[in-house]
Amino acid sequence: MSRSLAFLGLGVMGFPMAGHLARAGHAVAVYNRSAAKAAAWVEQHGGRAAATPADAAKDAEIVMMCVGNDRDVREVAAAALPAMREGAIMVDHTTASATVARELHAAAAARGVAFLDAPVSGGQSGAERGQLTIMVGGDSGPFERAKDVLASYGRAVTLMGPSGAGQLTKMINQICVAGVVQGLAEGLAFGVRAGLDVERVLDVIGKGAAQSWQMDNRGKTMLADRFDFGFAVDWMRKDLAICLDEARANGAALPLTAVIDQFYARIQAEGGGRWDTSSLIRLLR
Repeated sequence: MSRSLAFLGLGVMGFPMAGHLARAGHAVAVYNRSAAKAAAWVEQHGGRAAATPADAAKDAEIVMMCVGNDRDVREVAAAALPAMREGAIMVDHTTASATVARELHAAAAARGVAFLDAPVSGGQSGAERGQLTIMVGGDSGPFERAKDVLASYGRAVTLMGPSGAGQLTKMINQICVAGVVQGLAEGLAFGVRAGLDVERVLDVIGKGAAQSWQMDNRGKTMLADRFDFGFAVDWMRKDLAICLDEARANGAALPLTAVIDQFYARIQAEGGGRWDTSSLIRLLR
């Protein structure tokens, strides 16, 4: 069934995610701060380019956004919410704080609009293939109404709990990813120093308990010193800052995460802010 949708933010994630909505047969209005990007999306997928978030959102049953950080989320939501019709749903795919998710849940409810925080995991390749994992916080009724639409680009769409639970789940995801990447970097650097055929090592240990997505997808490119793809260090530091802020608030101990965050700061200082997060191995060579 075709639905009237809006997508706000056409970055490396949003552009292909919105494309999956169009290919699923929905009527999609898009907004991007760079109007040229919105025009390019319409040329490729059809739909309508809107000049403002409000213009994109005014007729939509579901408004999705994928922007940069808490400030961007607040700014775009503040522009879109007043134009949204009662009963509509706003879905935020940005990796942001649980605090801003709860703020917007309350602000939306005051206008008769539902709000779901729905960060994603899977990176640019997952967005392009429509194979993202979507972790959602919010109320069950709006989630059920939006779930099939989100499945246009999500291989798993799961309600994790009340408002903010999606963002908290994404924080755990990023904490775990950072630890795995650092462990993989240390293991590979150790293997090189030991004089082993490390590609062969990866083929062997990838069949055992050490196997991970990072090993399968980044192990050999780390050995080849290739970091021009995937999830950028700048974005990971933004996400880890959210994790560390939340940990200070709830009393959780994140000693390893704090150390790895500083390793990423060193990568940034070396000019690697746009390198893939697997570039941690550069510090061990």
